[in-house]
Amino acid sequence: MAATAAARLQAGTRQAPALWQMRWLLLVLVAVAEAEAEQQVPLVLWSSDRDLWGPAANTHEGHITSDMQLSTYLDPALELGPRNVLLFLQDKLSIEDFTAYGGVFGNKQDSAFSNLENALDLAPSSLVLPAVDWYAVSTLTTYLQEKLGASPLHVDLATLRELRLNASLPALLLIRLPYTASSGLMAPREVLTGNDEVIGQVLSTLKSEDVPYTAALTAVRPSRVARDVAMVTGGLGRQLLQKQTVSAVVHPPVSYNDTAPRILFWAQNFSVAYGNHWEDLTSLTFGVQDLNLTGSFWNDSVARLSLTYEQLFGTTVTFRFILANRFYPVSARHWFTMERLEIHSNGSVTYFNASQVTGPSIYSFHCEYVSCLGKNGDLLVPRVRPSLWQMTLQHFQIQAFNVTGEQFSYASDCAGFFSPGIWMGLLTSLFMLFIFTYGLHMILSLKTMDRFDDHKGPTISLTQIV
Repeated sequence: MAATAAARLQAGTRQAPALWQMRWLLLVLVAVAEAEAEQQVPLVLWSSDRDLWGPAANTHEGHITSDMQLSTYLDPALELGPRNVLLFLQDKLSIEDFTAYGGVFGNKQDSAFSNLENALDLAPSSLVLPAVDWYAVSTLTTYLQEKLGASPLHVDLATLRELRLNASLPALLLIRLPYTASSGLMAPREVLTGNDEVIGQVLSTLKSEDVPYTAALTAVRPSRVARDVAMVTGGLGRQLLQKQTVSAVVHPPVSYNDTAPRILFWAQNFSVAYGNHWEDLTSLTFGVQDLNLTGSFWNDSVARLSLTYEQLFGTTVTFRFILANRFYPVSARHWFTMERLEIHSNGSVTYFNASQVTGPSIYSFHCEYVSCLGKNGDLLVPRVRPSLWQMTLQHFQIQAFNVTGEQFSYASDCAGFFSPGIWMGLLTSLFMLFIFTYGLHMILSLKTMDRFDDHKGPTISLTQIV
C-alpha cells in the first residue's frame, strides 16, 4: 500500500508540470487568437460598370467592416456588375501604406500606387474600405466562389494573355502579387511599386481585350499592427503603473425603412428599470438583425419608432418614440420635436414628456444623457409621478426627417451655450472689472492742494469753525 501511494504521488508530481505547460499554452493561444481578431486590412474595389456602390456605402472614421457588412457591399457588384472578378491578393498591406507611400500633395511621381490611383480615377464605380475584419478577408475567396459559381483560377500575366474571357461566363481570377515573399530583403516602397506595376499590366491586358471586370485589392494580413498592451498583458498580469484601457464598443444605429431609411436611433447605453430593477437593452437593440419594429410609422409630419421586446420583466414591452415635424414662420424653417415617449406593457401605457428633444429638421438630435433621473438632466418627464418606469439613454442620437442613407446628419446638441465654466469666467471677469473701475474712479477723484505756505510772507491762518 505504501509503495502504491508513493507511486501515485510520483505520477502526480510528473503530471503537474505537464498540466501547467498545457494551461500556459492555452493562454498563449488565446492571446494570439485575440491579437489576430484585432487585425484589419484595407479593401479597394473598382469596376468597369456604373452605379454599383452608392454614397451610403461610405463608412465613418474608425469603423471596422465585418463579414456581414462586407457582403452587403459585394452583393450589388456580383449580381448587377460584370461576371469577371479579379482578386489581387498581397501578403501584407495596411491603410497606413497608402498614406506613407502615396503621392504627397497630389505629386503622382512620388506615389507607389500610380496605376492603382489611375484605375480608381477612371473607374465608373469604386469603393475604398480602410479597415476590414481579418476574418471577412480570410473567407473572401470562398464567398466569391459561392456567389459566382466558379472556382478560383490562379493566374499570372502570361496565363492571362492566353485566356479568352467571356462577359457572360463567370470567372474568378486570383492574382498573387509578386515580391511579397522577399519583402524583408527589399524596401517597402519597392515592394509596393512592383505590385502596382503588375496591377497596371493586368488592367492594360483587360482593356486591350475590352473585357468588363470588377477588381478587388486586399491582403492576407496587415503590414502594421497596432499592439494593444492592455489586451496582451491582461491575462498575464499588469505592469507597474499601467492603466488598463476600456475600449468603447460602437454599435450600428437602429434604422426603420419603408422604401428608404426613414428613422435612425442610436445610444451608447440603453437601460430601463421597472420597480428599481434595471435591465440593459443595448445588446438587444443595436446590431440585432431581427429587432421587432412592428408599429413603426413615418410620413413628412409624424414619425413613430416602435421597439418591442419579448420577456422583458416577465412580459412584452414596447417603447414608442413619437416625433412631429412642424414649420415655424418666425424661423422660416421646419423643426422637429419628440412629442412623447410611450411604454406599453400589460395593457397599460406610461407617458414621458420629451419636448426638450428638439432641433431643426435637417439636423439630428444628440445629447449625452436623455433620462428621467434628475442627476442626468431630466429630459424625460413622466406625466404621473411617481412612475414605476425609469429610463436612461447615454449619448442618445435620433433623426426622423431628412434622413440620407444610414448616416446621421449634423447633430444639434442639447448642451447649453453657457456652461458652468463660462458662467464662472463671466462672473469673475465682471467682478475684476468692477474693482478696476472703482479704483480708477478713486484715483481720478484725488485733488491736489491749491494753497501753499510761504515762509517769507504771513502764515496761512485757518479759521476754526465751531
